Amino acid sequence: MRASRRSFLQGLALSALAASSSAFAAPLEKVKDLGVLRVGLYADNRPWSWNKDGKVAGIDADIARALAEALGVRADVQLFFAGEDISDDLRNVVWRGGLLGFQPCDVMLHVPFERQLIQQEDNVVFLAPYYRETFGAACSRDGGNCEAVPASFKGRKITAELASIPDFYLLGHAGGVLAKDLVHVPNGYDAPAALVDGSADFTVATTAQIEAVVADNPDAGIKVRKGPLPMMMSPGWDIGIAVKENSRNLGFRLEQVLEQMIGDGRMAALFQRHGVNWKPALSAQS
Repeated sequence: MRASRRSFLQGLALSALAASSSAFAAPLEKVKDLGVLRVGLYADNRPWSWNKDGKVAGIDADIARALAEALGVRADVQLFFAGEDISDDLRNVVWRGGLLGFQPCDVMLHVPFERQLIQQEDNVVFLAPYYRETFGAACSRDGGNCEAVPASFKGRKITAELASIPDFYLLGHAGGVLAKDLVHVPNGYDAPAALVDGSADFTVATTAQIEAVVADNPDAGIKVRKGPLPMMMSPGWDIGIAVKENSRNLGFRLEQVLEQMIGDGRMAALFQRHGVNWKPALSAQS
C-alpha cells in the first residue's frame, strides 16, 4: 500500500510538472504553430509606431518584425490607442483584451520598465529593457539661444505634447511664466516638428522625438539643446516588453533576440535608420 501511495504521489507530481511545463510552453509553441507573432504597439507614437500610408512604421514596428523573423513567423502588428493609464493598456493588449473586441497580443512593446509598475501588475511579465528614454529641448533656426533657461523664451512660441511630462514641466517652470505662451499639440513628434516652419521657437520633448524630427528635416536648421533641462521632473525611464504571465517562455525567447540585436549592433543600426541614437537601458546594465 505504501509503495502504491508513493507511486500515486509521484504520478501526481509528474502530472503537475507536465501540466505546468505545458502551460508555460504553449504560448511559444502556439506562436510557431500559427506562424504569427501578434505584437501590440501604440498608435500615433512617432517615431516609434504610427500608421504611414496604411502600413505600421517606426522603430518599434521594425523591432516587432525582427522578433517575428527570428522566430521564423510573420509579424501581425496591431496599433492601439493609449488608455487612461498603463494598467489599462496592459489589460487590453496583453492579458485580457479590449472591451470593443480587441484581441490580446502575444507581446506588447514600449512598456515602461519600472519597479513600481512591475510590482503592481500580476498578470504580465516585464522583460528585455531595450532603450533609455530621456527628455531634451530644441529651438527653431531663429528661435534664439537654445542653451538658455526655458524662462528666457517667455513671449515666444512654445510647444509641448498635451498632458505629457514636457507639458507639466513647461507649465510649472519658473512659477508658470511660460503658461500663456505654451501651445499644446496632440502627440510628441508634432512638438519639435512645429520648429520646422517657424510655428514654434522652442519645444521640450523626448530625445527620440527631437532626433527623429531633425533627421526628417535636415535643412530646417533646428538647434538641439546640449545641456540638461534645469529642474526637469523626470530623469527618464527604460522601455521594454510585456507578455502574459503564462507566456514566460515566449518572453524569454524574445528577450534573447533583443539581447542579440543589442550585442551585435543591429539595434543601434535599426534606431539610426530612423534618425535616433540608441541608448542602452539603465536596468539592463545593472
